[in-house]
Amino acid sequence: MRAELLALAALTGLATWAFRVVPTKLPLGKGAPDGRLRRFFAATGPAAIATLFTASVLPMLQSPGTAPLPLILGTAAVLLVWFARHSVVLATLAGATACGLATFAGLGAPGI
Repeated sequence: MRAELLALAALTGLATWAFRVVPTKLPLGKGAPDGRLRRFFAATGPAAIATLFTASVLPMLQSPGTAPLPLILGTAAVLLVWFARHSVVLATLAGATACGLATFAGLGAPGI
């Protein structure tokens, strides 16, 4: 294994740990409601979801002959659950489940 890969894994793990631990240790309740730190942490969740969505969508759109049905079903599930329940967690789980089941069923197979 290359040292660069190990260093990247270590840095990624450290960043993930920091994003999970730092918000629980900081006294965010005492800060200004519109302060920089609070806005940063409020934007981190949606930014992470958008990043994961983009990372999932690009390979589907760049593969010639691959039907984007899992993408369409997953996105539809996210939107339906979000507008019904206004829950990021439930919407994310619904989208992942719909996309996973569609892929498992072979709906994203080439030529379909």
